[in-house]
Amino acid sequence: MTFDLALRLTEVLLAVALIQRGAEDVRHGPGLFGTQILCGAALICGLWPAIVVLWGLGLVQLARFRGPYNGGSDKMVLLVMTCVMAAHLVPALAEVALAYLAVQLVLSYAVSGWVKLRNPDWRDGTALREVFAFSIYPNSEDLRALSQRPLLMRGASLGVIGFELAMPLALLSQGTLWAALGVAALFHLSNGLLLGLNRFVWAWLAAFPALIWFQAHLLG
Repeated sequence: MTFDLALRLTEVLLAVALIQRGAEDVRHGPGLFGTQILCGAALICGLWPAIVVLWGLGLVQLARFRGPYNGGSDKMVLLVMTCVMAAHLVPALAEVALAYLAVQLVLSYAVSGWVKLRNPDWRDGTALREVFAFSIYPNSEDLRALSQRPLLMRGASLGVIGFELAMPLALLSQGTLWAALGVAALFHLSNGLLLGLNRFVWAWLAAFPALIWFQAHLLG
């Protein structure tokens, strides 16, 4: 994948993430989130200066909601926006910006896996059981019974930990990278369908093209 294609795909996927978020929150601030939707559409159409407005809107949202109100997905979206904006505004550092995004994507999995590994509640499945048992998301109501299956929860927990810790190994070859990204996409999609974490899907997918380009660049 060429750098230009990776940057363009990152912009499009980022715009989808921002439009989705804007559509969900527009009732809470028509002006703020309506502008976000319009700028996201402009970015899809290739009008890259819209990223500067979107980045500014992101800062406004941080101030208004006193931090990333949707947690990790907001942080990832802001990271992607910052890297894309830097790539356009400082062409000499464009490849550095996208490489930084790729490294941060890998670290987001590896660090999360390491934190879970050190937590005994994650190792024995307790943490995941509590997620299913006490999730506040409506689309999880029919899935609470899964919390009563400890072996399944433990196996799923260990699977998540193993997948996240192994993500750096995806850089070894193109085949392992595509396999890892496929698993990652299914992981985020399942989190969206089962736990209501739909914003994480597009937030993380937006960084995938950067990693595909970066790995190919490393292997030369």
